[in-house]
Amino acid sequence: MIDDVPDRRLPYIRPRDAATLLVIRRDGPRPRVLMGRRVGGHAFMPDKWVFPGGRIHPSDFRVPAASALHVETAAALARTCPPARGRALALTAIRETFEETGLIIGQPGRAASRGEWRDFVATGHLPHIEPLRFVARAITPRARTRRFDARFFTVDAAHLVSLDPGAGSGELDEIAWFDWDAAAALDLPSITRAILAEVAARDTEAGRPIPFHRFDRGQHRLLAV
Repeated sequence: MIDDVPDRRLPYIRPRDAATLLVIRRDGPRPRVLMGRRVGGHAFMPDKWVFPGGRIHPSDFRVPAASALHVETAAALARTCPPARGRALALTAIRETFEETGLIIGQPGRAASRGEWRDFVATGHLPHIEPLRFVARAITPRARTRRFDARFFTVDAAHLVSLDPGAGSGELDEIAWFDWDAAAALDLPSITRAILAEVAARDTEAGRPIPFHRFDRGQHRLLAV
């Protein structure tokens, strides 16, 4: 998000709410995180390795869920937005992960849904948001062609219905699991690299504050949520 090409001729662009999910496997000798490479030629971050994610949609406010947010996650999100929007952002992270990778974070359940959630609920599952943890926030700098106010979540891969990815939307041309060191060696956007390092550190340092990356007058500021 921070690596989009700047264009200072652009008027002020208000950041749009978005959510990103780091799915972490712990079934091997070292933790591994799911990453995907964006299709070359894409207008936004082509060929970069990223975590699944995208902008919020109105349907994310309406879709039924199999669970409520964890109390600590809800409280942390509430420091950044109203509770209904915080819940919707967690659902955005699950929906975008499904759309981009085919992976389902859900529990058996049925609901009628059109639009962005139609294919997810057609699998016979409802989104399961309780295991998500809010770990970072970042706002894209000004003078960018696209701007997002992104919340980053983690979830243990044990909550996936299956570890086998589906076809996805085609936004990512490769999907794979990487340990922290291997992921850091990929071609990453700067914010992705920063969040990767933060989540790796949280593995060994409990109680770390939730970082908030923002830019004021061109200067990077790292605050706490």
